[in-house]
Amino acid sequence: MSGEEWVPGQARDLAGLVAYQPGSVVSRTIINRREGTLTLFAFDKDEGLSEHTAPYDAMIYVLEGEALVTVAGSPNSMKGGQGIILPAGKPHSIAAITKFKMLLAMIRS
Repeated sequence: MSGEEWVPGQARDLAGLVAYQPGSVVSRTIINRREGTLTLFAFDKDEGLSEHTAPYDAMIYVLEGEALVTVAGSPNSMKGGQGIILPAGKPHSIAAITKFKMLLAMIRS
């Protein structure tokens, strides 16, 4: 993971703020508030997050690479520049087809 800080008010390359690690999923929270979070993820190829649910709505925005995001049993092939809403209480999973990076926005209120 990059050790660089993201200074509010300065433009940054989001994908550059989190680095790939072999055989791993790496995350970096860039905003953590009571109302919600913004977290960057870097997935190595063939890594993922198993099916789970969350009590809050969330959105994934793919920064680079390709992934299979399954929401309530419906698979979605995704690539850089695409986003998807993860509704609260609906099961979802993520599988990296290639190395990929994403931004996860979770809204708690």
